[in-house]
Amino acid sequence: MRASTFLQEVRKIGIDTAAGVPDSTLKQFCDALCLDGGAVFRHYVTANEGAAVGLAAGAYLATKRPCLVYLQNSGLGNIINPLASIANDEVYGIPMLFVVGWRGEPGTQDEPQHIYQGKVTCELLEVMGVPFSVIDADTTAVQLKEILAKAGAQFAENRQYAVVVRRGAFAKEQEFLWENGCDLLREQALKVILEKVYQQAFIVSTTGKISRELYEQSDALYGAHDRLFMTVGGMGHASMIAYGMAQADPGKRIVCVDGDGAVMMHMGALGFLAKQAPKNMVHIVINNAAHESVGAVPTGCSGQSYAQIARECGYENVYLVRTVPELETALSEVLRCRALSMIEVMVSLDARADLGRPRESAMENKIRFMEAYRGR
Repeated sequence: MRASTFLQEVRKIGIDTAAGVPDSTLKQFCDALCLDGGAVFRHYVTANEGAAVGLAAGAYLATKRPCLVYLQNSGLGNIINPLASIANDEVYGIPMLFVVGWRGEPGTQDEPQHIYQGKVTCELLEVMGVPFSVIDADTTAVQLKEILAKAGAQFAENRQYAVVVRRGAFAKEQEFLWENGCDLLREQALKVILEKVYQQAFIVSTTGKISRELYEQSDALYGAHDRLFMTVGGMGHASMIAYGMAQADPGKRIVCVDGDGAVMMHMGALGFLAKQAPKNMVHIVINNAAHESVGAVPTGCSGQSYAQIARECGYENVYLVRTVPELETALSEVLRCRALSMIEVMVSLDARADLGRPRESAMENKIRFMEAYRGR
């Protein structure tokens, strides 16, 4: 099935607004929305999936037209509250169409953070009272029309409907491509960070390619990665994990290597961290202005400076860097002081196609990290 065809059929049931968070399973779908450029659909990449539900609710109140909310199934947790307490037909009754990328589908091979989520995806929709249909590469045009007719019937009752999308459901079409204007490679920046901090700090890294690149780089530099905790899931929570460690043991230096899309997803953490002001924590944000790990769609905050936001929140030391020398200087300065600091590193969208994946399970990473942390 072509994603552009899917969107054409969605438009026929009265939907002209789409909002959500990109997913690799939905890459062709997201590319089609971006290439549309607002000609047919108003399209918004929101901070998180719950925010997309809020946007859809507001748009419906203003227009009486349902919206499309797209997400990876890992984002179902973020929509539960606004779905149950705002959109549900026992509250305000806001109709909307969910398009859910199904990572970790039982019987398929996927990364560890998707395994359990994949098992409970359909159960979560059932518990939330959202009927759904599953589409794949074999779904026909006739079947799609029938599915969307079911969605329309739910809309008439002020309810929601979901389309769960299997991997490979959408055929490859024209790819959405763009550049962010940065020259520094992310892997190059991460190598500099590891060289400066690995032997004197413990690192908490965010989801996606940042953790995978740190894993490879630490192995290449030190033959180990025991001081690296890779937050494979829970996008947006790495900085709070880092703070949990920092407050528990003020004598240890904790470095959080975060991503711009992850910070945006739960940006309230910046205000909280500034209020707590842990002196042993450094917050590094790798900013390529995109959800690059799942298809390189620009984030909803592309062009914004997280360093400036952190400064306004109350971070004591803040740096914005674009080159290796600037990064090296900033790292040297934050490691000399004892204060909550942020370094925002502007990097390009480039990434290796042959980037590997961790050889250990998430549980093994946890055990080895905790042993290193406690000096065993």
